[in-house]
Amino acid sequence: MGDDVLRWSAYRSMPWKNGGGMTREVASGTVQAPPASAGPADGYDWRVSVADVDAGGSFSSFPGIDRVITLVEGDGMVLTVDGTPQRVEPLNPFAFSGDAVTDCRLESGAVRDMNVMTRRGRATGQVQMVTVAAAQGAELTCAAGETLLVMATSEGVTVGGPGGRETVLGRLDCVRHEGPAALSLRGDGTVAEIRITAAR
Repeated sequence: MGDDVLRWSAYRSMPWKNGGGMTREVASGTVQAPPASAGPADGYDWRVSVADVDAGGSFSSFPGIDRVITLVEGDGMVLTVDGTPQRVEPLNPFAFSGDAVTDCRLESGAVRDMNVMTRRGRATGQVQMVTVAAAQGAELTCAAGETLLVMATSEGVTVGGPGGRETVLGRLDCVRHEGPAALSLRGDGTVAEIRITAAR
């Protein structure tokens, strides 16, 4: 299958589930999951979004959802998940359960974070930060049945796909690819490598 180029300027804005802020949806989708598993009641098995957090407070509850949050702008925040505080550093993915009672405390002003949410029992999500250096570049391989999203967390990265197509990414732009292929990265910067697979 081909690549989709997703631009920050085109992401759809919507209020948080609890009404406490705004988020921008990057992409969402469903997977081919085991027949016995419950289908997505709200239309997706996985979702990637970017949220602006201007003040501390409670996170929305997402029962049955696993979450990975990555700070893409700002100096850091502290999440208290079911009573346990965890400092979330910039560009350091943090996984937690959407079922958990979660509160946020900002230590150095507003932040912006990327959220990857997957429906437990139907999909799994992994997030890894990749540094791209001009001297060597990088390559990411997408497997059959997998969705790979590459989101730039800085300027200066170009993604090369099948057939020689190249896409220059601005900050928080994204390339989404499904199916077996190798994507090349060149330039100087950092990207988030987001992998979505069906649960087994």
